[in-house]
Amino acid sequence: MGLQSMEMQKPAESWGLKIKSKTKMAPPCLGLFRPTVGQCCHQCTPESLRNKLGQNSLGGFRNILNINEKHTRYRGWLVRRMCCVLFVSGCKVFPSSVTNRVERVYQSNRVKEALAAQGEQGGDGQGQISLQTFLPLINTCISSGLLRFVGWLFLKMLASVFGSFQVNLNHLLALHKASQEGSRLVYVYVRQSALDCALIPLALFCHSLRVPYTICTVKINSRLLRMILQKVGVIFLLNGDVTEQEFEWDPLSSAVVTSLVRELLHEGQAVSVAVSAEPGQGGQWLARIRQLIKDRSVPDVSLVPVGISYNCEPPADPQVDIGLSSVVKCLLSLLWTRSWGSVRIDLAQPFSLKEMCDSGRCRVDDWLPLQDLLLPVILNNRSESANGRRRMSWLLPFHYASGHKPHPRDDLSIAVILHLLYTITSCKAVTSTSIVSSLLLHKHRKGVKLSVLCRDVSWLTEELLFRNKDVGFGGTLPKVVHYSLSLLAPHLVMAAAPSRKDPLILPRPSPAAAHHLSLQAQTVTHAFILEAVGACAVSAMLSDVAGSGVSSRVRSDGVDGDRVRGDMEFDVVLCQTELTNRALQLCHLLPPGFMPPCQSSLSFALDAVDSLVRCGILIMEEVPRDVPICDVWKREGAFSWTTSDDPYNSDSDCEELESRSYKITQPHQCPDLLFFLCSLPSAYLRSLCWATSALENVLSPLPEADFKTQIHCQVCDMARKKKMHYESCSEEAVHTALQTLIDLGVLLEEQQKGGVFLSVSPLFNSSENRQKLHRFISQYLYNYHV
Repeated sequence: MGLQSMEMQKPAESWGLKIKSKTKMAPPCLGLFRPTVGQCCHQCTPESLRNKLGQNSLGGFRNILNINEKHTRYRGWLVRRMCCVLFVSGCKVFPSSVTNRVERVYQSNRVKEALAAQGEQGGDGQGQISLQTFLPLINTCISSGLLRFVGWLFLKMLASVFGSFQVNLNHLLALHKASQEGSRLVYVYVRQSALDCALIPLALFCHSLRVPYTICTVKINSRLLRMILQKVGVIFLLNGDVTEQEFEWDPLSSAVVTSLVRELLHEGQAVSVAVSAEPGQGGQWLARIRQLIKDRSVPDVSLVPVGISYNCEPPADPQVDIGLSSVVKCLLSLLWTRSWGSVRIDLAQPFSLKEMCDSGRCRVDDWLPLQDLLLPVILNNRSESANGRRRMSWLLPFHYASGHKPHPRDDLSIAVILHLLYTITSCKAVTSTSIVSSLLLHKHRKGVKLSVLCRDVSWLTEELLFRNKDVGFGGTLPKVVHYSLSLLAPHLVMAAAPSRKDPLILPRPSPAAAHHLSLQAQTVTHAFILEAVGACAVSAMLSDVAGSGVSSRVRSDGVDGDRVRGDMEFDVVLCQTELTNRALQLCHLLPPGFMPPCQSSLSFALDAVDSLVRCGILIMEEVPRDVPICDVWKREGAFSWTTSDDPYNSDSDCEELESRSYKITQPHQCPDLLFFLCSLPSAYLRSLCWATSALENVLSPLPEADFKTQIHCQVCDMARKKKMHYESCSEEAVHTALQTLIDLGVLLEEQQKGGVFLSVSPLFNSSENRQKLHRFISQYLYNYHV
């Protein structure tokens, strides 16, 4: 029976429910009862958490694009047509001037020392000419009239782009109180698109909070557009052909912007900065602010993590050049382009940066280089790895450390960056497109019926809510699924047999579609990372047992891609110690932002194994013994005690005397759930495997950009040959994999006259050692074929 394509506007009836199509369908409305997210860390900032408790009585959500006469002080027919203008004129604005700011910045010790280091004198004409280039940056201000006009314009523009712009009201009272008390607020968000830096000021402006000065790394060539945005608090760092890395490496530029941030905080202004997991992008701003607090130039700041969730991420690159003509074309194209879905902002609780850094609760004393943690395991076949955290010094630019190598004292700044990356991702709402993308990419890659997809969406939503993860949608299941499929339509293939009304849905086999679905599914991966690490550890042990052939109790008909063929029986006993070691080794490989930085890796690995018991994948193996396991009075040996103030102790620490064993349960859905969890981190791990294989064909040393380009091309060729797993060949995935190889010592960074060069280390010039590394990584991929 042949398949015929089916339009998205003609969904089929399944489960006795008919998904009704609409020409213009608004996203499902959000419910008012959601899990509370975005609270302060109880370990690193307990005082901030205690002070903010009881300030979160204001709940629910607000769509700031839905403005009517109720949001104004007036009523009537004319008001209903001018309600947006009246609303904007009624919002509270905190204008700021630039009185003596230029002089204060130029007279700061940092700027004088930077000028002296360059051989320039403060009164020299050459020094004055050099400083003149920073005048537009320093003179950035907030004009109340222009701010209201730009706010009105953005509300109108976003109304034609998004179906809704939801703001979580849970922590707004805490922000209002902190602002009234004079706290210096610093809003921190994860860089996703060029639109991010505009959404946060707009949300704060609509709720009468102080609009922050926004640090922007987008290049805008139009002088008129730059001048307008600089009057509403946008600080443009880049101009001309200067890149962000070149700007950061310039000592004078760094000194000027550090002094500028100091003056803004002294004025009581709020600041908005972006962080990123990419090397040296964004984290330097938090390091600057921490250094100001350490030098007592600023008493303290309150950091506010901000999670921004897109149903359909805007196609914008934060590093591209933007001109006036491109902006006009973009605005005109909005008249006939499709909607980008909805966007939601979650403002977390503000917490004290000084408390986090000075209290000593945020520990970094167990951080070790990745090669010290994993190389003995990889090359010497050791079963146990070192207990510690992976040091990620590359999150800060080199010039923040002494010389050209990061100093251990900068680990605290890196810990703050990692903490914010994790917190921001945790407070982001999971959208409906994220759930559908995750199911299609990690569970039903070869296609799924609409009725089965509806069932799995309901199941996955319940699992997310059970883990206290908020979802950014509501409404009936048919509307949620139809709305998600309509947004993902360009990246999906839908087909139905003529005699059946239940369509088949599968991802489009293209790199663009796989990359888009992978980006959407990241929030789901983050929510299940604990179970995913445990599942990959189980998969690694099962592959060893099956490969050794010593156990006939492990029987299966094989694994074909992402689908299980035949009946599978996992009748094998797994040792807790070995399982924990496998999970611990995988923890060291994870990119930044997945693990909570205030938890030790060993504790996270123990919790990963326990999470599989909670979700029903593992059960404890009953071992016959003379003394019951619960009879602690008759155990041999003494009790083991742990200090109550140790932040790294785990509920599983008491199990060190009695090593447990586990078996995999036999319910019908257990293999499907196990393989779904194993597939969640597979895109990154597969990219790491492919990058390792590609090292054989690269001649080194090469400039860093050329080296990454060659590896990226080879990884793309591997994906094209396999005609699948295109999400593993994205530029971001390859760059993250290469950074892991640098931390492992597989690649060496050398500073030469032409810049940074990359080369394969002598230890891994041997094909045998590369194969050992490849086997170590691929053990966590249950469906990896060499």
